[in-house]
Amino acid sequence: MIYVTLNNTKPKRRLTFYLAMEEYIARHLEKGEYFFMWQVEPTVIFGRNQLIQNEVNIDYCRQHNIQTYRRKSGGGCVYADMTNIMFSYITPDENVSLTFSKYINMVSEMLRKLGIPAETSGRNDIMIDGRKVSGNAFYHIPGRSIVHGTMLYDTNIENMVGAITPSCEKLVSKGIQSVRQHITLLKDHISLDIEEFKDFTRRNLCNGEIVLYDDAIAQIAHIEEEYLTPEFIYGNNPSYNIIRSGRIEGVGDFVISMEMKNDVIKDIDIKGDFFLVGDIGQQIIAKLQGTAYTADAISAALPQQLDNVILNLKKDDFVSLLMKKTPTDVKKKQ
Repeated sequence: MIYVTLNNTKPKRRLTFYLAMEEYIARHLEKGEYFFMWQVEPTVIFGRNQLIQNEVNIDYCRQHNIQTYRRKSGGGCVYADMTNIMFSYITPDENVSLTFSKYINMVSEMLRKLGIPAETSGRNDIMIDGRKVSGNAFYHIPGRSIVHGTMLYDTNIENMVGAITPSCEKLVSKGIQSVRQHITLLKDHISLDIEEFKDFTRRNLCNGEIVLYDDAIAQIAHIEEEYLTPEFIYGNNPSYNIIRSGRIEGVGDFVISMEMKNDVIKDIDIKGDFFLVGDIGQQIIAKLQGTAYTADAISAALPQQLDNVILNLKKDDFVSLLMKKTPTDVKKKQ
């Protein structure tokens, strides 16, 4: 695996620069496996399919100068600062399950070499003694897959708790009372300081290096522009007649908004911390537009298999969530 570095590391760069750097590597470097590490000033990054209002304490972030950005991968909300490390991994592998499994097992094995009892958990986490030390997300472009995630060497837990608003269902499902109780910090398990740990990681995961120079950095900055637009960060959140929300175990949290007319779904918007592995627009949303709002009609309209669109999603579970009335349902007059 090749480590990617920049010829000019002096400027402090936004989180969005490093997301754009992943894209640049995936689109422009020769096929192979690439890896790099990065750190940023306090920032909250939320998943591609999430509503910022539901996931981020915007007032807290403004008061504490915490930046907020959206990424192109699915999954949940993450807090990052200069005391934790972000990992980025770019590979030609396109199979989601295999890519995730390969990456988190590779990182777990690296941690075990330091005497840390690291284990993989669920779809995307690395745990130490039952507590999360790394969470990861995935997306792919044609011919390449990108995995990125946290490595909690240390962090400002007060900011993490204040900036992110996890759903009550998610907390209950994990059997935890607070964020403090379900994460652990790497510094509490090793004697290496953060720079020594980064050096160890690089030496154990990589066997070569490539340096990106000014021309590449300029191209990365151009890619970054998309991430900085209000349209990308905040998205378009139109008003809908019905909102269904809930958690499907092994898949994620969902907020499904439906625009209705005469009990027919005119339009539908699906947000959440799930992982997309297919085209949700063509394979789910387009199929449901114009469909009668009944379980039978919805089931008939959808493809038989949905786990090739949203990771681990079963059709029956999705239909049940669409039809289920919940305390958070919202109905508005057209």
